[in-house]
Amino acid sequence: MFEFRLPDVGEGLEEAEIVEWKVSVGQQIAVNQVVVEIETAKSLVELPSPFAGTVLELLSSVGQAVLVGTPIIRIRLDEPRTADGKAVELSSERTEILVGSGPRSGEGRRRAHTSRSYGGVATSAQAIDVSASPPLVDVSAPTPRTPFVPDTNGATGLAKPPVRKLARELGVDLAALFGSGPGGSVTREDVRAVAWQVSDGSAPAERSAAGSRESRTPIRGVRRATAEAMVASAFTAPHVTEFVTVDVTASMQLLGRLRAQPEFAGIRLSPLTLLARAMCVAARRTPQVNSFWDIHAQQIVTKHYVNLGIAAATDRGLLLPNVKDADQLSLKELAQAIAEVVDAARAGRTEPAQMTGGTMSITNIGVFGIETGTPILPPGESTIVCLGAVVGRPWVVAGEIVARQVTTLGLSFDHRLVDGAQGSRFLADIALMLQEPAQVMAWA
Repeated sequence: MFEFRLPDVGEGLEEAEIVEWKVSVGQQIAVNQVVVEIETAKSLVELPSPFAGTVLELLSSVGQAVLVGTPIIRIRLDEPRTADGKAVELSSERTEILVGSGPRSGEGRRRAHTSRSYGGVATSAQAIDVSASPPLVDVSAPTPRTPFVPDTNGATGLAKPPVRKLARELGVDLAALFGSGPGGSVTREDVRAVAWQVSDGSAPAERSAAGSRESRTPIRGVRRATAEAMVASAFTAPHVTEFVTVDVTASMQLLGRLRAQPEFAGIRLSPLTLLARAMCVAARRTPQVNSFWDIHAQQIVTKHYVNLGIAAATDRGLLLPNVKDADQLSLKELAQAIAEVVDAARAGRTEPAQMTGGTMSITNIGVFGIETGTPILPPGESTIVCLGAVVGRPWVVAGEIVARQVTTLGLSFDHRLVDGAQGSRFLADIALMLQEPAQVMAWA
């Protein structure tokens, strides 16, 4: 018998949540057959089995958060054979790592947190190659596993502060629990187990009793990653926000002409496309806006490329995938790339690599009819531009009041990296290019 441990899927995260088992106990599985779908703070990932065999036990339940290196499924491997068909005898006298480097030292402890991208998680429902990393451990003589059962007679309610916080969030009464930890202390797994029993093991959605006046939603995945990233950013980087209202009538007319061209047939062109192009051009004139503060090296790192983040509202929360080397793309290529990353995010297909390495970002609240807002910087970036709704307004042109298409831009920047003059020049350049699109030709 062998236990398949939760692998590190290459995102530097310490745990994942079991979303859906693709197999059941007693089922025969083949090599590379997907056995489980997991959710990290950045992505949905399907894990395939590197061996063929029979499922003996599922060691983690749907909705359970599992640390990397924790056994999640027990299987009996098919009898291995040599090239001439002879059976290969497997030793069961010791724990043997068949694949990968085996359990990490200090297993069971959380690894140090790494920086997360704004919005959290990619949402990639992709299969990953586990043939080189997840260990399969021989447990021919396994230690009996005793499932946690609440025991109100011997309940102690002992728990560390993080566990108590989790219990409050999930609505679990610690006083009614006897934990499975040292000295009967309640662990995070104990709390989650009870929470899922209360919710009948349903998906991680809002839970409420019939007629209840409130609901509780476990904070997981994208929502948790977004919250942690935004709090860290808000209290680390000194934000400065500036606004400018722009007459974008000429840009809207340009979009209309481009949409009519055969070359742009089927291409989604919008004010965001032109803003993205203008930001890339403006960043060349004010490179400080495309940098980050390396606190460990005590250096300001200026990027000479633009990985442009595009905030996307999804069912799983706000994501911020980025378009790699956006400054090197033509307008058509940029429009296509933006559409691809946004569509992938909403469909849950974003690749983890698209959620990292962003250098500056756009958030478009205009799609909701909102005219302006104060954006929060993504961690590790120094600039984010908020695009408001394009609306018709009376505007003074050459001393006459005329109807024009107008929008408001909001720019937030890290004042450690970008001073007021630099931020203002960057925003003014963007505004000028949206007001007079031909200006892009002069600066590009």
